[in-house]
Amino acid sequence: MDPEADPPRISSVRHRCSACYKQYKKKEHLIDHMKVSNHSIHQPKCGVCQKYCKSFESLREHLTGPLPRQSCLRIFTARGCNLCLKIFDGPESLYEHKELCCFPPSVPLEHFTSPSREFEMEISSLSDVDNTSGFPEAVAIDCEMVGGGSDGSLDLCARVCLINEDENVIFHTYVQPQIPVTNYRYEMTGITEQHLRDAMPLKQVQERVLEILYNGESIWRVRLEGGKARLLVGHSLEHDLDCLRMSYPDHLLRYEIQSGIHDPYQDCVAAMRLYKRMRFQSHQMEGIKTLSSTHWTQSYTSTFDSWRPKELDKMSPDELFEISKSDYNCWCMDSRENHKP
Repeated sequence: MDPEADPPRISSVRHRCSACYKQYKKKEHLIDHMKVSNHSIHQPKCGVCQKYCKSFESLREHLTGPLPRQSCLRIFTARGCNLCLKIFDGPESLYEHKELCCFPPSVPLEHFTSPSREFEMEISSLSDVDNTSGFPEAVAIDCEMVGGGSDGSLDLCARVCLINEDENVIFHTYVQPQIPVTNYRYEMTGITEQHLRDAMPLKQVQERVLEILYNGESIWRVRLEGGKARLLVGHSLEHDLDCLRMSYPDHLLRYEIQSGIHDPYQDCVAAMRLYKRMRFQSHQMEGIKTLSSTHWTQSYTSTFDSWRPKELDKMSPDELFEISKSDYNCWCMDSRENHKP
């Protein structure tokens, strides 16, 4: 062997993810990363460097966290909204945006209706609401629970409130528990024995709520594709529906929104405001040509499984990102235009 021969060169090529900018020495490692990361255009994106983040918490940390990217921090500090994390052209446009981005606090439910009686808007008047936004109508729900059982730990629905997208109360009532109440949890619920004395039976509450949600649509179509049925918004929806002994199709639920407030109307308002804010996100679909928009709300299985390893290895990072999709249903896809075949 010639001692003066040049040593073999080690390849310095790095394979960078087009979404989160992580770099890998081997292409197969990048492909493995894309398979499990579920990157998509629906993830929050930095308005400065265009990096996609897994959540708004990680985007906020990227912009203002303990170790932010300095170039992004500098621009965000000057032209960024602290609430929605968007970047604007200048101070004037940022100021105008903040006037709309920050919502006023909601008022307690008692401002609309007496706490000692039920309230319901006419169902027919709900159907007459002008809905030209291109999105299905949404209704927010919140239930207040009292305690049952020997130790008071069994959740019993004792109060229900529903509001529409204009934050108007469309249904509110106290609910008659089916078993004796052993803990009214008054410090959190404000509910006393007097409130439940002449409360509406659970069966009747179920019928009224479902009538509002179905919106005159047949049950089979609601279960299949939704039709005219309303989206149901709230926090811990599965728990609320379980306590109401009701079921509603998963594809019509918009849930896991938590506000921590114990007034049912204010809970509904917090859930509805967050849903509407997320629904009107602008996600550019240009360049994402591999997937049909009609499939976004129906399947979350990995698209990489349908490609052979050799085919994936030939793809560029941008092409790998194009065939990647999220493992959740982004609420911006609630637009009826995106549901058209």
